[in-house]
Amino acid sequence: MATEPRELTALERWERERLGSSRQREGLFTTVSGEPVKPLYTEQDLPADPDAGIGLPGQYPYTRGVYPSMYRGRLWTMRQFAGFGTAEETNERFRYLLDHGQTGLSTAFDMPSLMGHDSDHPRSLGEVGREGVAVDVLDDMETLFAGIPLDEVSVSMTINAPAAVMLAFYVVAAERRGIPPEALAGTIQADILKEYIAQKEWCFPVDEAMRLVGDMIEWAAGHMPRWHPVSISGYHIREAGSTAAQELAFTLKDGLTYVEEAVARGLDVDDFAPRLSFFFNAQIDLFEEVAKYRAARRIWARELRERFGARDERSWLMRFHTQTAGVSLTAQQPLNNIVRTTIEALAGVLGGTQSLHTNSYDEALALPTEEAVRVALRTQQVIAHESGVVNTIDPLGGAYFVEAMTDEMERRAYDYFAKIDELGGMVEAVKRNFPQREIADAAFAYQQEVDDGRRVVVGVNAFAQEDERPLEILRIDPALERKQLGRLEAARAHRDGAAVERALADLRDGATGGANLMPALLEAARAHATEGEIIEALQAVFGTYTEAPVF
Repeated sequence: MATEPRELTALERWERERLGSSRQREGLFTTVSGEPVKPLYTEQDLPADPDAGIGLPGQYPYTRGVYPSMYRGRLWTMRQFAGFGTAEETNERFRYLLDHGQTGLSTAFDMPSLMGHDSDHPRSLGEVGREGVAVDVLDDMETLFAGIPLDEVSVSMTINAPAAVMLAFYVVAAERRGIPPEALAGTIQADILKEYIAQKEWCFPVDEAMRLVGDMIEWAAGHMPRWHPVSISGYHIREAGSTAAQELAFTLKDGLTYVEEAVARGLDVDDFAPRLSFFFNAQIDLFEEVAKYRAARRIWARELRERFGARDERSWLMRFHTQTAGVSLTAQQPLNNIVRTTIEALAGVLGGTQSLHTNSYDEALALPTEEAVRVALRTQQVIAHESGVVNTIDPLGGAYFVEAMTDEMERRAYDYFAKIDELGGMVEAVKRNFPQREIADAAFAYQQEVDDGRRVVVGVNAFAQEDERPLEILRIDPALERKQLGRLEAARAHRDGAAVERALADLRDGATGGANLMPALLEAARAHATEGEIIEALQAVFGTYTEAPVF
């Protein structure tokens, strides 16, 4: 018996009668990550149970934001990344930024400091103070924050493999000004898994590096209630070429692995989870980025509550810092980068970030000039005070497209979780180069689209401009490297050499045993041991790391 033909829905009729007969331009209708985008989204793309899946701001599962009032209560922290030359020069830049309305400090270290080398190490030649500030010893940390009220200003430090050393320097620098650890507010990145995955700045083998991260989490839980001892970072994963879904999945899995490490030490999840924070990239695809942040909050809340049994609601909250995408900046027509950064910053704000750094338009060419930094900061201030997007909470919540993408992001993240678990967890997956290969494949696919002209990058593969006038850029005076070498030499000359040797010996003994290493690191800082000396003392016990080839 023939069945009656089903009556077309309004959407199906529209697709057949209206869309099908309309002219459509040729284009790459995918997100920047390569995800296909439908021509139209409707209420059919909403979650089956919107009340449970989307919820309300400040309520589980926090899809719409971690705080009930969000920016109606308090704006995000405007935190510009700064650091170059010696501690004196960066201290001047910090003061400049605070005077111009910045509400938190974010420290960029130079490459030798990031790699655990002193400024006079052979591998440091030509790199001292170039990409950030040189910090070799306690004296440098004291100079870096001279005159800045550390018990009032939130400070972020972007450093990973030697993070425990820099935290020790910072705590002791504050201590010498009469400021106890419990009064210090801020974040140190310390996300070592991300280094093996993406940024490639390491000092020790993976397991030993994980031990140091665990030591920091454990020590901070008992001594620094206002401090975030790990900022789990997707930023560099994305900068290495990952998709948005890969950034989300690998970052969250790194974070869950740090939770496992702390719980395995016997810590109660609610004693440390509220002080874990995240650091995400804000790429140019606005809606994809907003969906990524919303999915991240939902997944984190679920995993902490249901998997780890966290009872304190603060443990369920994913608080995160956002930085606009450095990899999206172009050396060609660099003023276009102001527009790119504005869109990316807007994605961070619409996605509910707690802290934001906007890149400067000249960063594809050099460290930013003061003018470029000021424009980047003003970009945030215009969004905050003129755009109107802060007047209501989660203004894109309930949008068909955004909710559909949020659900898809969540699904893809759990797919990656399953693959990583099959490999034995994130540490084992990193050792077997799984995330590294996934990111490499995604980066290659994106670059092919750009090279073929299918994905337009304005000013690069389309709308090029001949005879561009070069920008005035910041040039680091080579004399600053000599100045830093002199500072380091003076610091070594004025310290008690025997005290340094005792502190380093105690550190090696602690590394050989199972003790938490933070107290020994603090003693080494007080003795004015240098970063390089401390790292070498630990490497004598831990060894070093050689990356396996990625095929």
